[in-house]
Amino acid sequence: MVGISNNATSRRMFVLLALISLVLTVAVDVFAHGVTAGDKGYIQESSGTMIIPFIYLGAKHMVTGYDHLLFLFGVIFFLYRLKDISIYVTLFAVGHTVTLLSGVLMDVSVSAYIIDAIIGFSIVYKALDNMGAYQRWFGFQPNTKVATLVFGLFHGFGLATKILEYKMSPDGLIPNLIAFNVGVELGQLMALGMILILMGFWRRTAGFARHAYRANVALMTGGFIFVGYQMTGYFVS
Repeated sequence: MVGISNNATSRRMFVLLALISLVLTVAVDVFAHGVTAGDKGYIQESSGTMIIPFIYLGAKHMVTGYDHLLFLFGVIFFLYRLKDISIYVTLFAVGHTVTLLSGVLMDVSVSAYIIDAIIGFSIVYKALDNMGAYQRWFGFQPNTKVATLVFGLFHGFGLATKILEYKMSPDGLIPNLIAFNVGVELGQLMALGMILILMGFWRRTAGFARHAYRANVALMTGGFIFVGYQMTGYFVS
């Protein structure tokens, strides 16, 4: 009876996580990097230092940023120790911070479709990594820490591109950007906490190992869908 209960719980957790991944993937029209139409107007009209509002906007961006959440889900999928999770999340945060701030301050802009397609590819990359594909195909394991940092750079650059499109006021730009980034990191911690709670329940079930591969196949599929959507937008826009 215990085995049956564990299997049922494992199936429910797998279905729940798969549904979350699907919803996040198909939500591309609802959230563009977590910056809604109302937030866009607020950013464009804001002038002067506004610390609290921009912390809120940054946190909202991360919590509703499906691409970031899917990538983080892949990154921590097989991480069990808090120390390891902290290292990878910190690397992602450093990359995200560097390109968010430098991209806006240096006015570096690239097609948002291309950047978002690369972000989608980061999800595919991590899912394949979790599936052991690189060992089987190429006989070596890429440095996952370096990959997390590099993809963090692209994730931050994606948001910087969006912010540049919205033309933030130069009055209070630097403190507002810093506040926004602080909000992003706070939102990341909140989102990561929710993911870890779900993963913790799932990992304690007997079926985790059996469903882990399929979960990463679903994650990879979501990443490919996201890449296809963005590339289609790039060519038809």
